[in-house]
Amino acid sequence: MKLQLENLKQTIINAINEANSLENLENIHNEYFSKRGALSQMMANLRNLEPAERPAFGKLVNTVKDEVRLLFNNKKEELETIKLNEKLLLEKVDIELAGDKFLQGSIHPLNLIIEDTSSYFISNGYEVVTGPEIELDLYNFEMMNIAKGHPAREMQDSFYFDPKTLLRTHTSPVQARTMLKKEGKPLKIICPGKVYRRDEDDSTHSHQFMQIEGLVIDKNVSFANLKETLQSYLDFLFKGKVEMRLRPSYFPFTEPSIEVDVLFTKKDGTTTFIEILGAGMVHPNVLKMGGYDPEVYTGFAFGIGVERLAMLRYQIEEIRNFYNNDLRFLKQFKEEF
Repeated sequence: MKLQLENLKQTIINAINEANSLENLENIHNEYFSKRGALSQMMANLRNLEPAERPAFGKLVNTVKDEVRLLFNNKKEELETIKLNEKLLLEKVDIELAGDKFLQGSIHPLNLIIEDTSSYFISNGYEVVTGPEIELDLYNFEMMNIAKGHPAREMQDSFYFDPKTLLRTHTSPVQARTMLKKEGKPLKIICPGKVYRRDEDDSTHSHQFMQIEGLVIDKNVSFANLKETLQSYLDFLFKGKVEMRLRPSYFPFTEPSIEVDVLFTKKDGTTTFIEILGAGMVHPNVLKMGGYDPEVYTGFAFGIGVERLAMLRYQIEEIRNFYNNDLRFLKQFKEEF
C-alpha cells in the first residue's frame, strides 16, 4: 500500500508540473482530489488493512495529500496569473492622446545681454535693483543734479503725465532711491530696465529702449576702479580682449565724465570705434542729495545701452528688429538658450 501511495504521489506531481492550463489542472483535480479521485480511494483502502496499521497509513495519506495540494495550489496561482496577464494584454486600450508638439523657444537677445551682465556683476559683489518706470521728476532729474530749467533737460525729450510725473528717461532714479535707502552706507548696484524718450524711431533709435546703469559708492573709489571695471566687463561680454577708448564728455550727474568706445570689426572686415556707454565719477552734488558726505565717499557710475551692446555682439544693423517679434529674427538666438 505504501509503495502504491508513493507511486500515486509521483504521478500527481508529474501531472501538476506538466499542466500548462487551468483546464489541465481541473482534470487533475477531478482525477486525484475529488471524492472519487485516486487520493480519496486510498483512504477507502484503509478498511483492507489490519486495525493496527490503519492510523499510520491514514496519517501518511494525509501528508501526501497536503504536499500535492500545496503544489497544486501554487501551480493554479501561477496559471491564473498568466491567464490574467494575457487577458489584460488583449484588453489593453491606449488612452493617450497624440502629444502636442512644443517648439523650443529662445531667450530674447536683449535679455541675453541683461542676463550675462547681471551674472557678471553679481559675481563681483553687485546687487541687482529695479524701480518703477513711471517716475517722479524729483528722482529722474533733480536728484541727478538736473534742476528745473537745467539745459541738460533738453537732451532728454520726455513723456510727462503732469509736471511732477513722467516715464523715466534713464534708470538713474533707481540709483537715487537706493542711495536714500542705504542711508549713507557703501553700495554696489546695477539697475537694468526699460526707459523712454521722445526719439524718432529709425534703424538706431527707439522711443523705448533697455538700459543698465551701475553705481558704486565707497571710500577711496577712484577713476582707475571705474576703468578696470568697464574693461573687465567688456572683455567678459564679448568673450575676449576688447580695445577700449575713453573720451571726455559731459553728464550733469558725473564729474569727470567719459564716453566709452570699443573697436568694432564690421562685416566687410574694416574696423572702427563705436560708442557703447557713458560713465564717470559721481558728482558731489549727487552724493550730497543721496545722503553721502563727498569729503568721505566717492563713487563711479556708468550707463549701458542694451540694444547698442546687442547690436555689436550679434552684428544687428536694425534696432527695430528687437521689438518686431519676428520669429525669423528671434530663432537665430536659439543656440544661446
